[in-house]
Amino acid sequence: MEEQFVLRVPPSVAERIERLLNESASSSEDASLDLSFSEDGRSGTFAIGDDHFPASLLDLPCVVESYKTYDDTVLIKTADIGQMIMVREPGDAAPDSTEYRHGLTPPMRDARKRRFRREPDLNPELVRRVEKDLLNIMAGGTTENADVGVAEQQDDRDENPHHASAKPASVPAAKPDVMETETNVGEPERSDSDDSDHSVD
Repeated sequence: MEEQFVLRVPPSVAERIERLLNESASSSEDASLDLSFSEDGRSGTFAIGDDHFPASLLDLPCVVESYKTYDDTVLIKTADIGQMIMVREPGDAAPDSTEYRHGLTPPMRDARKRRFRREPDLNPELVRRVEKDLLNIMAGGTTENADVGVAEQQDDRDENPHHASAKPASVPAAKPDVMETETNVGEPERSDSDDSDHSVD
């Protein structure tokens, strides 16, 4: 697998990069490309020719797969891309977070809110108690908060009275013991000691 990233640049810079890739480097006025980052690893400078542009390293909201092909028929996966280097015009403001809210394409706009499942609203104290009980059970002990689930169910029934009147699930009645079929009628039950040889002299 290769290591790759997405480089997003303003349209004017994109034209210059395309011209640099299509022409020979010696004949182009933008003969050099450079990218350097500061100590934090998130902000840096992108240089093309004599012009410098601010750049930021941002995390994409989801992993993007990249592919290449040799015959325009078979696609070969080459990398998983999780970050993007965004080059801005000198007057543009820097992003306020390290995560890019949108994906690479218009359908992924504001993907975190519109397309991803929301994180469950859990009480941290309840999570800690359950984790402690699970560790105790795994160590061979017992739970200290055994009635927590019962109390929460009771609270839920108090809050939702239409659920409180619901009948509890009926427990299936125990089946009566079925008598064994009398296939061995007349034969007494034998134990392991009966199989041993008693003809010891």
